[in-house]
Amino acid sequence: MRRRLIALLFLLLGCVLATLSLPFARSLAEGRQQAMYVDRLQDTNQFAASAQQATTSVDQEALRGDLARYADLYGSTVAVVSPGGTTWAVAGRLEQLEQRPAAERIRQARAGHQSAAPQTIWPWSDRPIVVAVPVVRADNVIAVAVTVSSTTRLRASIGRDLGLLLAADLAALVLLVALAARLATWVLRPVDVLDVAARHISTGALATRVDATTGPVELRRLAATFNGMAQAVELAMQRQEAFVADASHQLRNPLMALVLRLEALAMNLDDEQRQQLEPAREEATRLGVILDELLELATALHIAAQPAVIDVASLIRARLDAWQPLADRRPVRLHGPADPTAVAALADPVLVSSALDSILDNAVKFSPADGEVAVHLAAEATTVRIDVIDDGPGLDEEDLAHIGDRFWRSTANQNIPGCGLGLNIARALLDATGGTLSFATVDPHGLHVTLHLPRAAGGAA
Repeated sequence: MRRRLIALLFLLLGCVLATLSLPFARSLAEGRQQAMYVDRLQDTNQFAASAQQATTSVDQEALRGDLARYADLYGSTVAVVSPGGTTWAVAGRLEQLEQRPAAERIRQARAGHQSAAPQTIWPWSDRPIVVAVPVVRADNVIAVAVTVSSTTRLRASIGRDLGLLLAADLAALVLLVALAARLATWVLRPVDVLDVAARHISTGALATRVDATTGPVELRRLAATFNGMAQAVELAMQRQEAFVADASHQLRNPLMALVLRLEALAMNLDDEQRQQLEPAREEATRLGVILDELLELATALHIAAQPAVIDVASLIRARLDAWQPLADRRPVRLHGPADPTAVAALADPVLVSSALDSILDNAVKFSPADGEVAVHLAAEATTVRIDVIDDGPGLDEEDLAHIGDRFWRSTANQNIPGCGLGLNIARALLDATGGTLSFATVDPHGLHVTLHLPRAAGGAA
């Protein structure tokens, strides 16, 4: 948008400069041409007066001398031509008198008309200046005095003037473009700030605000409106998260009471009645798990990380040991990093452990019996990478775009226990401690989850 605005201003300024420069250039050319024409007209009138008074051969010889000296001095062709076409006196190139411009002016002078100013001569117009003045005696035109002057010097002078004018226009255009760029930057800076703020808000940074005191008045109002909208969105999200946390907390006690009543009721029933009651107990237990995860998610969104230098390899081994009993029950094989070398990361150990628990829970849960979950560790330039790979059913490309969303579950895995919050909680915990989470498919099947943690200075725990 900034480039388009600068291009538009450049076009407008170019049109303004062209509108002003073209008449000025014509005025310069016509001014220099007029000065030369007036000078040649005075000289030609002088020759006409001398020819009018040249009644003797001595006078005519003196006239020829004057013409010769003038032709040598100015490099022009000068002549006195009789009405019949014969020349009384001539100096210079006689063939120029026979060319169209000179012949036309001589014909007009024979009719008693003095030559008018020629059309504008430009540097690329190779035309001479022809001046013809009738020589009148006793009201009769007895001859025509004519001068044909080269315009080489005139065109060179006009070309220099036009070159200086063009250079001045280019300098002015560069200056105006610089001013237009500054103006475009001033006008569009609030728009750029709004764009960056909108992208920050889209990533979850709801506390982002913009400065509403710079730029045009209309954009200031837009910035103020944007801040009001962002504040309303942040307040709505806070109320939503508070409602989720409060609702989860308030529902746990009634739910636990319901579970206890179902357990007590089951003790007084026979086997057939207990089987009929079992679905209600399972749904109550599932509801309890959902409430626990909702409360954990609400907590993860507002948790304050306490980064420390941690040994990621030791943390992975500890989490794998904790999940080994559940994996044995499936049974699923857990494999840790092959290299036991300590790798240091700068992160909150509690948040990283909780995030890794959610990922391992998902991997063990979706892996088939006798399946395998492998955890790899690698140190990169600025991050520590943890890869968790399972051989479960995996996801297609469409489902992969939604994994990690709240309450999202693949339609192919609806029969597996869970509510679709585990990976979203893991992402929120990693975001809080400066980490990232990404997903990829495994060929031929399975899911590849990658955690990136900030690497500690020095690289060793």
